[in-house]
Amino acid sequence: MKVVVCVKQIPDPAIPGELLPDTGTLNRDDKLILDESDSYGVEMALQLAEAAGGGQVSLVSMAPRSETSGLRTALAMGADDAVLISDDALAGSDALGTAKVLGAAIAGLEADLVLAGVESSDGYTGTVPEMIAGVMGLPSVTFAKHIEIADGVASVQRQTEAGYDQVECALPAVVSVTAGVVEPRYPSFKGIMAAKKKPVDAKDLSALGIDAASVGVAGARQETVEVTDAPEREAGEIITDEGDAHANIVEFLTELKVI
Repeated sequence: MKVVVCVKQIPDPAIPGELLPDTGTLNRDDKLILDESDSYGVEMALQLAEAAGGGQVSLVSMAPRSETSGLRTALAMGADDAVLISDDALAGSDALGTAKVLGAAIAGLEADLVLAGVESSDGYTGTVPEMIAGVMGLPSVTFAKHIEIADGVASVQRQTEAGYDQVECALPAVVSVTAGVVEPRYPSFKGIMAAKKKPVDAKDLSALGIDAASVGVAGARQETVEVTDAPEREAGEIITDEGDAHANIVEFLTELKVI
């Protein structure tokens, strides 16, 4: 069984983010790390390969400057290899442009199953996995909390507000994994050293046969038209308790329709 995991490399959330003044997009000039949301997909893929008694886990990522730091983290967890798409023309790509690129890269890997996080920690569109399925013509299951594979069929527990739905679909398929449903393993020292030698196949748009005009800023169907500072928080109301503070608080919460 071959499982492909889409992983995003994002700016370190511990460092305050910065928007580029000319485009309003996130500055990605510093070192990028593995998106925590995608670490759950990597762990799920590794567990599925182990349950099958063997298999291959490959990564696919789109990042600027041929960045591999986040990929190496996922490789150190146990993934076997990776494909990295890096091209200056990809800057400013929207969700659909990203899906086109990732879908084209995945198509050449002959995957039985494609996993992805539900949404990235720096974009939060929550649409890329379904768009990948759309451009590849594959079935899609979202919000997976548990996956089992048998006889060419994926049996998925799809998380809902009331519990979960039991869904089955034929492979190959694209499944998005809900954050927190598995405990991502920490890369061991041995895994970190081994990751340095694992292959990362670097590709640009020409290698995927994609017209640069259909992705990036040129092909984006969405744009940032304005960036404004968040309004400063107003000072709250101070209530001095003279025996009736509880009534004032109840009145305040009633006005807010909290109670």
